[in-house]
Amino acid sequence: MLPGTPRRQADGMTIMNRRTVAATALAALLTVAVPGAVTAAPRATTPLGPAPAPLAAAVDNDRSGVDCRPGTLDPAPIRAAIAGLPDADATSAQVRITIPDGCWTGTSGVRDLRTGAPVPPHARFRVGSVTKVFTAALVLQLAAEGRVDLDGSVQGYLPGLLPADYPIVTVRQLLHHTSGIPSPTPPGDIEWQLAHRYDRWTPEQIVRAGLENPRAFDPGEKQDYTNMGYIVAGLLVEKVTGHTYEQELARRIARPLGLRDTYGPGDDPRIRGPHAHGYQAVTRDGVTELVDATVWSQTYTPASGDVISSLADLDTFMTALFAGRVVPEPQLTEMFTLPPVDDVEGGPARYSAGLSAMPLDDGETLWVKTGSRYGYLAAVASTRDGRFRVEYSITATDAKGEELSATAQAVIAAALGMA
Repeated sequence: MLPGTPRRQADGMTIMNRRTVAATALAALLTVAVPGAVTAAPRATTPLGPAPAPLAAAVDNDRSGVDCRPGTLDPAPIRAAIAGLPDADATSAQVRITIPDGCWTGTSGVRDLRTGAPVPPHARFRVGSVTKVFTAALVLQLAAEGRVDLDGSVQGYLPGLLPADYPIVTVRQLLHHTSGIPSPTPPGDIEWQLAHRYDRWTPEQIVRAGLENPRAFDPGEKQDYTNMGYIVAGLLVEKVTGHTYEQELARRIARPLGLRDTYGPGDDPRIRGPHAHGYQAVTRDGVTELVDATVWSQTYTPASGDVISSLADLDTFMTALFAGRVVPEPQLTEMFTLPPVDDVEGGPARYSAGLSAMPLDDGETLWVKTGSRYGYLAAVASTRDGRFRVEYSITATDAKGEELSATAQAVIAAALGMA
C-alpha cells in the first residue's frame, strides 16, 4: 500500500468577459481527483508559529537576464488575485503571465511562517504532475531518435515488469493515460502520510503495488488519468538510455535550455536553493494547525510528480517545447493530439501526451498541465502558438484537497480575463 476559506475576491473587482465560462470550466478541470490523493483537514485556522500579517500587495519581480516587462499588460487583476497572503488558503503565490506585447511576474506572501520573510523572487517549488510534461518530452525525444517505438510494447522494453499474461501495453498508451495499469491503493490517512513522508520507494515497488489491484479496462479502451503510466515511462527512459531519469532530464532538457532551477530530486526530500515553504492543514483534537510539508520524499511519484523548477524555467521550457525546439515534428504532434477514446467516466478524452486540452469559449484551446504535492500547487498553460502563457506556484494549505485553492481560482479567473 502506498501512498474552508471562501473565494477571495480581487479587491471587489469583477472579471466578466468572453472567457468567464472558460475560467469556470478550467477550475473544474484542475480539481479532477488525482489517484493517490487523500482527504486532509479543513482549512487552517491556527497557523504554525506566529502568523505574519498579510502583505498588502503583490510584489513585482524581474529576474536578471529574463525579459519580462509589462508592456501593454495591466497586471492589476493578477496582483489583486494574489494580494493579502498569507491567509487560511495559502501562505504564498508566484505568478507569471505573458501576452503578445507584455509579461509580468510577481509574488505574494511569505517564504516561511516562522520568519515572515518574503518569497524569494525566483523561488523554486515542487511542480507536481507538471513533471509529466518533461517525461513525455523525454520519451518523444527518444522516439524521434528511433530509440523508442511509440507503438512498441512495454513488455518488450521492460521485460518482467508486467505479469507474463498481461495484455500488451504500448508506449503511446503510457503517455495517453490509456494503459489501464492500475494504481496502488492510497492509505487515505494524512497522519499516515506524514509519518511516512521520508520513506523511499522504487518505481518497481509502486508498479507491483498497483498490480495487486484489478484492471479496470484493457489497454487502449479508455482514458484514466493516473501517475502509473508515467512512472513506467520513467523506467523506460532509464532502460533505453542507461542513465537515471534525473541525468536524462538534466542532459536533454535542463542544460540545453539553460534551466538553472529545474532538476529531478531523486531520493533527496529537500528542495535545493531558494524556495518557499509549503504547509498542510491538519486537524488534531479539534484544532487545525499547519504542518511544514517542505521536506518530503517524492520517490512515490517518480517521473510523474517529483520535478522541482521555477516560474522562469517553466516559461522557458514551455516556450521552447511549443516552438518545436525540445521535441521535433512529427513527435511533437503527440502532445497536442487526444486519443480517440472516452475517459472512464464516459466523457471524451482530455489528456494528450503530457498535457490536457481546455477548449475556450471563443474556439481557441488552452493546453494545460497542473500539479499538486502536499504544500504546493503548480500549473502551466499556453495557447498552441505560445502567444498567451501562464505559470503559477501556490503554497496552498490543502493542495491535495477536493476543492481547488481559492487563490488558484482567483489567479485563473484573472489570467483568463487578460487573454
